[in-house]
Amino acid sequence: MKKLRSILIVLVVAAVAAGAGYFWWQQHQSDLPEGFARVNGRLEATRIDVALKFGGRVAEIWVSEGQRVEAGAVIARIDATDLEAQVRAAEAATRQAEQELAQAEALVIQRAGELDLARAELNRTQSLAARGYVSAEVLDQRRSQRITANAALNTARAQVSAAQAAIEASEADVVALKANLADYTLHAPRAGRVQYRLAEPGEVLAAGGKVVSLLDLTDVYMDVYLPTDDAGRLRYGSEARLVLDAASQYVIPATVDFVASEAQFTPKYVETESEREKLMFRVKLQIPAEILHRYQEVVKTGVPGVATVRVDPEAPWPETLAVRLP
Repeated sequence: MKKLRSILIVLVVAAVAAGAGYFWWQQHQSDLPEGFARVNGRLEATRIDVALKFGGRVAEIWVSEGQRVEAGAVIARIDATDLEAQVRAAEAATRQAEQELAQAEALVIQRAGELDLARAELNRTQSLAARGYVSAEVLDQRRSQRITANAALNTARAQVSAAQAAIEASEADVVALKANLADYTLHAPRAGRVQYRLAEPGEVLAAGGKVVSLLDLTDVYMDVYLPTDDAGRLRYGSEARLVLDAASQYVIPATVDFVASEAQFTPKYVETESEREKLMFRVKLQIPAEILHRYQEVVKTGVPGVATVRVDPEAPWPETLAVRLP
């Protein structure tokens, strides 16, 4: 019974807190003109995890947390001693195959000369046999020599083809190994700021192991949650304004980039109209890239603020929410 009473108390407290929060949200909207919705949020940025394609030991890391890096900058290097040895072996196999090709081509020339000689001897023997100067046995021998020389030439030509194929295969191995070797040096896939350094030199990581986490400061947004009535009237591209707690004197423009297709925090399916009105949908407010690029040295994620979204495209923006930037 005591356990049951505790559970009931927790449920009641949670319900009261939810009701109080919803009431606060409604009161918070009251100072807005018709056609706008206001809600709290926090700045976020697209995160990119730079990870290993192949497992290995981290040899060097050249960035630190908070450092800004350009796209293509070298972030870390993985020890590739074994792979470098494989590259040298494949290059040696290529040189060996090239030597074998040269030998096979020389052998083709030799076999071609032997075939020409066998043909000439056969022609002379046939001429002599026709006049009775050579026996049939000798004529058969010359014919056999011609056939053997022709077969030897075909074998030599096949060796040339095999050597060429061996060269192509070893060259392909070199290309593949060098491509893999390039992946042992980790580069920043795009410009950003290092959020976390997840590994240190000397650590052995499996394939897919994360080394550094980057934040793309040209892709910063605020996720907010709006009720059914407001979310249902939103259009993609609708305007919004962001006011951050840390810089409340500025008003940052944004646009609606995404509206969730399913409600958050509540049951997926509800039956009554009153319950449907309380459903909250996630909305992504994207800050324009040109503004982010201009102020990328001061852009930070995790900063809380207030977002005002225009749900009625015909509603004029209040003067207090006119865009103001540093």
